[in-house]
Amino acid sequence: MMRCIHIGLLCVQENVAHRPTMASVVLMLSDNLISLPVPSKPAFFLHSPIASNMPSSFGYNSWVQGSRRAEEQLVPSSNNVVSITELYPR
Repeated sequence: MMRCIHIGLLCVQENVAHRPTMASVVLMLSDNLISLPVPSKPAFFLHSPIASNMPSSFGYNSWVQGSRRAEEQLVPSSNNVVSITELYPR
């Protein structure tokens, strides 16, 4: 299970050049002896307050703390406003 999550994190890295090809994903899933690289920052990350309640054995807390440190170094940005138009047939 953890291996699948690890591979999933590799597939959503922010830099597209660092993402594995589909052939390498299939190879990583089929061969447990292949060592997996450490994933970099994901393209999208949604912080959840539930994460602080997770046991540290998941390794999730340390990953979240590392993400928070990386976020502190980011330049402030503004939220974009989105409008949705619904089309109806005549």
